[in-house]
Amino acid sequence: MLKEREIREEWVWLAVDNPDWKKKGDDNNIHYFKSISEHGERILHVVVNDNVLPKKVVTVFFDRRTRR
Repeated sequence: MLKEREIREEWVWLAVDNPDWKKKGDDNNIHYFKSISEHGERILHVVVNDNVLPKKVVTVFFDRRTRR
């Protein structure tokens, strides 16, 4: 999906390791948000299930609805 959505793996790690903000969702997953300057300042949204070991990335996408 990363290739199809034109998302670099390094951006995913950047969002998780150094997010602009994060929140716990109603789904009990952690939602990480990071502005990606190389992609026109669009917001990368990474959803991680941290209730399992190892933690699991559920989905990742550029979120058109989210604004800073």
